[in-house]
Amino acid sequence: MSGTVLTVRSHLWAAAAAAGMLGSAGLCSAQSAPADQNTSSSSQEVALQPILVSAPRYVPTTDTSATKIEIPLIETPQSITVVNRDQLDVLNVQNLQQAIRYTSGVVGENYGPDERYDWLTMRGFQPVEYIDGLQAPVGSTQNVGLDLWGAQSVEVLKGPSGVLYGQSPPGGLVNVTMRRPERDFSAEAQAQYGSFDDKQLAADITGSLLGDGLIEGRLTALWRDRDTQTDFVSSKRLFVAPALTLNMTPDTALTLLGYYQKDSVLGDGGGFLPAQGTILPNPNGHIPVGFDAGEPGYNRFDRHQWGIGYDFSQRFNRHFTFRKNLKLSRYNDWFQSIYGAGLQADLTTLNRYNFVYPEDIRQFAVDSRMEIRGDTGPIQHVALVGVDYRDLRNDTDFGFGSGPPLDVFHPVYGLPIPALSFPLGPSIREDQKQVGVYGQDELKLDHWRLTLSAREDHLNTVNFGATSLRDSAFTHREGLNYVFSSGFAPYVAYSTSFLPTSGSDYFGRPFLPSTGKMVEGGLKYEPHFAPRGVRLFASAAVYDLKQQHVLTNDPDHAFFSVQTGEVEVRGVELEAVARINEQLNLNGSYTYTDSNVTRNTDPTLIGKELPIVSPHKFSLLGDYTIARGFARGFGGGLGVRYLSSAFGDPQNTLPTGSVTLLDGLLHYQFGNWKLVANATNVLDKIYIQRCSDLTQCFYGTRRTVTVTLDRRW
Repeated sequence: MSGTVLTVRSHLWAAAAAAGMLGSAGLCSAQSAPADQNTSSSSQEVALQPILVSAPRYVPTTDTSATKIEIPLIETPQSITVVNRDQLDVLNVQNLQQAIRYTSGVVGENYGPDERYDWLTMRGFQPVEYIDGLQAPVGSTQNVGLDLWGAQSVEVLKGPSGVLYGQSPPGGLVNVTMRRPERDFSAEAQAQYGSFDDKQLAADITGSLLGDGLIEGRLTALWRDRDTQTDFVSSKRLFVAPALTLNMTPDTALTLLGYYQKDSVLGDGGGFLPAQGTILPNPNGHIPVGFDAGEPGYNRFDRHQWGIGYDFSQRFNRHFTFRKNLKLSRYNDWFQSIYGAGLQADLTTLNRYNFVYPEDIRQFAVDSRMEIRGDTGPIQHVALVGVDYRDLRNDTDFGFGSGPPLDVFHPVYGLPIPALSFPLGPSIREDQKQVGVYGQDELKLDHWRLTLSAREDHLNTVNFGATSLRDSAFTHREGLNYVFSSGFAPYVAYSTSFLPTSGSDYFGRPFLPSTGKMVEGGLKYEPHFAPRGVRLFASAAVYDLKQQHVLTNDPDHAFFSVQTGEVEVRGVELEAVARINEQLNLNGSYTYTDSNVTRNTDPTLIGKELPIVSPHKFSLLGDYTIARGFARGFGGGLGVRYLSSAFGDPQNTLPTGSVTLLDGLLHYQFGNWKLVANATNVLDKIYIQRCSDLTQCFYGTRRTVTVTLDRRW
């Protein structure tokens, strides 16, 4: 390619495509070196070396999750992090727990490297997962463990977000936007091998199927088979996501979206290790990280999930645009597990329980809205009026009994398992319908941006064989930004949320939804006149968040609860992502979180920190690609993550201790090929992620190394 002659283009992407040198996922390098010049009276051509561009959208600028309209991040009065496809590729991200490692305000892997779910804590609470702007079919957990190979981006909305999405935890939510078809042809295939015999094949292809963009298609697929850091535990996954876009007119588009994921995890004990021998001393020794408290050959987790739907948009004129997204989803799993229940007096013999938990979730969700753009005098309006509907059916059974004991230092598996009572009532047979009507208006006057949002929700929960509930809630958000010409944008905002609470008190009165409210102020920065080759987005936020109507023990009636509890979380979050000269990428964040129980019927809990909420989190990642000389195409990076000590239990008696982890990556791009080595926890730090009590401790993720060979067309 050294002899290729290119005319100078206005966009690097066009030049890269013309040279046939689009790189694989990861950081990009771009070079435009001086060349011999042949000058004539009529023309002048410049010979360029190939321009390698593989992460052109590393720094996000616009997001639709917080406002459901394409509004620049700098104008949105809320702390938001967007982890786009380029960033996901750089760190070889596979799930949400890994995606937020370098994000402020949210912590993952709260139960170690779980192969099933994504355990996150955001501003003190577990966020709920959304897929393409609609709530995932969640049941016993707030997420569905969707593989991120099919994701175009991950949007993290911090703080109460109920005004546009309805019922949600006060800490925020996470939205996964799936990959969309594109007009221009591109394809990617990769093979990966890594620690614990991790084998993976993945592919993605997109382009026009009919005409020049009349019909666009995309197909994304992944297969994985691996062992884990726990003995006798293996995991398999199959993921397929087709998509089809019909551009019927320049103003009318319909995108059909689907995904299917099958998981099989064998032998998983789920952690549940005793505190004596992990976080606390044990005179008999230390329990190794690989110890399996489960029962190989019996423990298993099988899951099938799928979703099918569409995104539709119709632009009537420059003032009105109608949008609608719809999804029909199914989530089905079978979980059976022998797991640890604490040591006997000899501190050697582990008691164990037997738990079976089949779950079947069916959901239909639709969101329809009208965008309205116009002016009233000098004020510009970007308004939104919409209605959404969700119907979720949950059928879940429980089985519970005792399991055979196990010597934690000399385990002997295969002992007879006592017969299990199944199902062990009460089973869940629940149908939940939610209807929400919402409106929003962003008013623009010169540099000012005022965002006003309001929503009314009606929720009907039918528990077959139990009490049915009817809840309603009004949520709102007010935010004010001032966007300076320099690119600085300070903002203040007030927002609310609600979350239904099942059950009733001693007198049979149904519980009210718990409510969240937050005051937030911050500063965002996106330079309008940055030096050439520099892209940057940075943000800072300070907030005070309260959750009210929290369940606490009824002091007058045993085994019952009252809604007199309150918790408060205050914090500071700093975050920045930058891309410099198409060679250097930087991610940095810092989080300070102060959480405590402010009201509770148990006086011993007042003033206690919330479980698994670390006061400090710090992360920094840098990656550089060599653009000139004999080493052109080589690159590498280093990341550091620090998490301060946190308590795993409500009584604050089991601190985990602080931990500092190092990550690294090396990559070499040659033509359309790229070879990448990723390593997390490079120094193989052994640490406890959480101890919920003396019987439930979980090790953190050990050193994991993967090597990926990637080819793009």
